[in-house]
Amino acid sequence: MKSILNDLYQHKKLSKSQAKEVLVNITNEHYNDAHLASFMTVFMMRPITVDELSGFREALMELAIKVDFSDYNTIDIVGTGGDGKDTFNISTLTSFIVAGTGQKVAKHGNYSVSSKSGSSDMLESFGYQFTNDEDTLKQHLDKANICFLHAPKFHPAMKAVGPTRKALALKTFFNMLGPLVNPSSPQNQLLGTFNLEIARLYNYLLQDENTNYGIVHSLDGYDEISLTSGFKFFTKEGEQLIHPEDINQKIIQQSDIFGGNSVLDAAKIFETILEGNGIDAQNNVVLTNAAFALKIVDENKTFEQAFEEAKDSLFGLKAKECLMKLVK
Repeated sequence: MKSILNDLYQHKKLSKSQAKEVLVNITNEHYNDAHLASFMTVFMMRPITVDELSGFREALMELAIKVDFSDYNTIDIVGTGGDGKDTFNISTLTSFIVAGTGQKVAKHGNYSVSSKSGSSDMLESFGYQFTNDEDTLKQHLDKANICFLHAPKFHPAMKAVGPTRKALALKTFFNMLGPLVNPSSPQNQLLGTFNLEIARLYNYLLQDENTNYGIVHSLDGYDEISLTSGFKFFTKEGEQLIHPEDINQKIIQQSDIFGGNSVLDAAKIFETILEGNGIDAQNNVVLTNAAFALKIVDENKTFEQAFEEAKDSLFGLKAKECLMKLVK
């Protein structure tokens, strides 16, 4: 690792094979915490390359505990995190709304590193017990239309770096990797990135794969459709700039989607929205994200049709029912 760090400090790049080898060595705990911390922070000081991201991703997927949900036509709705915005758990709430429409969701997530509450923190606060048992997860899909894949249960490397990431409390390249390494390889994905350059890297990597995907990046830095600004939306068909008014939505304030100062705060907001009692801004953000997710699965749906489906799920308490079935 010392020689690799020396090269990186001299602004050299890793080849795909080097990046892959480093991730394998991290998984096997070949490096000390100081070297690991130094390595992880390098990619916040300069852009990650396609080869580096691809090598890291390939290693994680080869080492992962896989689950086969190919019979379910699932979607994952997940952001990189690391945007520093401290929103409520938009992608997790969106996932339950989409599940409430009858669409199967295989949600990949982890504990928060740089914000107050990640998807794993949220699910755990409701009493969900993480598992990597395929039969159990399929039962969750059958019963609740949604299952949750807690990243450290499936990715030995993420488990190995967990304490160091927590101690750093900063976004690292593992944030960039998370949305790309769902161990169930869902057929559909709505991915969010904190950075426009990362969104374009994702688009480059996913273009040749046999999946339906959409990648979002809000221009003011959110890793989801925040409705606080316009957002970039990437698919295999190309790149669009979409403003809230283009989809009959109003610009909202950042304070409207603040997630509180603790997991407890975030859980209260989560429950309030899921019970149909959120404020208009909160509701419209999750409904808009859900509508785009539904359109990824079925491109023939109009945004308006998908938005109405999402509304029926949220205000008909179908999304809440999915959460209750999952945690029970």
